[in-house]
Amino acid sequence: MVERTIAARGITGEAVLDAFRFVPREKFVSSEMVEFAYDDSALPIEEGQTISQPYVVAVMTEALEIGDGDRVLEIGTGSGYGAAILGRVAHEVWSIERHRPLAEKARARLEDLGYDNVHVVVGDGTLGWPDAAPFDAISVTAGGPNVPRHLTDQLVDGGRLVIPVGGQDREQRLVRLRRQGDDLIDEELGAVRFVPLIGEHGWVEGAEGHPGGR
Repeated sequence: MVERTIAARGITGEAVLDAFRFVPREKFVSSEMVEFAYDDSALPIEEGQTISQPYVVAVMTEALEIGDGDRVLEIGTGSGYGAAILGRVAHEVWSIERHRPLAEKARARLEDLGYDNVHVVVGDGTLGWPDAAPFDAISVTAGGPNVPRHLTDQLVDGGRLVIPVGGQDREQRLVRLRRQGDDLIDEELGAVRFVPLIGEHGWVEGAEGHPGGR
């Protein structure tokens, strides 16, 4: 999978490629999905969520420009696969999941695989995780109507945030923002499709097309 669908499509960072070679994706899907674990596609998991397409996870991880001493925040733990990838390239990772059952399963998987540098917490990801801020990089694995200010405020100077932005019923834009003092420099990375970012500063659960917050 790594050579065929990730390296061949332009991902060059050795730390990122090694992370994908190391993390067993089949450990993060249901028994019914194991045969598809190394397909380059999103797969369904519990609570109506998905485990993201490997190539998209690779694009986001490389775009974060993570160093081995960096502290990273992930919004949307899901199965825990993305957190495991981040845990291979970063010094420490905090991952927020709003669905407690998903958080508990992901935490157990990561503990079984020895990821003692990944901390899974339950909460509203649109608020970030102030207790551990600031972060060198933030990865948002759900599509929001805009970029929550609570997240950009939790970046160090020079920190990077990657997030899908756009409507729930159409393609979103994958955007990287880099904090430079009080300014945010943004760059568009391409079209993606993610589950909606639900929370106080995201979409309202059960109210399609209506963002929460202000």
